[in-house]
Amino acid sequence: MVEYTIKQGIDRLSWRQAAADLGVSPTTLVHHFGTKEQMVQTVLARLRERTFTDVEQRVGHRADLASAARASWERAADPERWPETRLLFDVYAHALQEPHIYAEFLEHVIADWKADLVLAQDGVPVHIAEREATLVIATIRGLLLDLLATGDRERVAAAAEGFLAGLERASASGT
Repeated sequence: MVEYTIKQGIDRLSWRQAAADLGVSPTTLVHHFGTKEQMVQTVLARLRERTFTDVEQRVGHRADLASAARASWERAADPERWPETRLLFDVYAHALQEPHIYAEFLEHVIADWKADLVLAQDGVPVHIAEREATLVIATIRGLLLDLLATGDRERVAAAAEGFLAGLERASASGT
C-alpha cells in the first residue's frame, strides 16, 4: 500500500481504484484501514519507519547531529526518493488545511525527527539541542521543497553542502 500511495498521491487516491489495482474489494480496504485518511496515516507511519531505518543504517545507531543531518539530506535528495518527498509535501498541504483529519501526521512529522536529532547531540542542553534540531529540520525541508519545485539540483545541492559543512565544522570544534 505504501508504494501504491506514493505513486498515486493523496488527491488521486480512491478506494475503488486502489482496491481494483491491488486485487481486493473496497470493503476489504475499509475494513482494514477504516477511512482513506487512516490509510494515509498508516502509509505515513511506514514511511517514517523506513526513513529512520535508512538513516540509521547510513550513520549507525548513535550518530552526531552533522552525520544525521547529512544522511537525512542525502536520502531525501536522492531522485529515487522524490516521490516519497512529494507525497509528504502533499500531505503537509492537506494537513495544514484540515488539521483535525491529519492530527497524527502533524503530531509526528516534526516530533519524531526532532527527537532523533536531539538524541544525536549527546551532552548538549535540551533547549539548545531542540533549537539546533529545529534548524536542521527546517533547513532540510526548505531545501527539499526548493529542489522539488525548481529541479535545480546543482544550486540546491551546493546550498545543502554549505549548510552541512557548517554543521560538521561546528561538530568538529565542539560548538
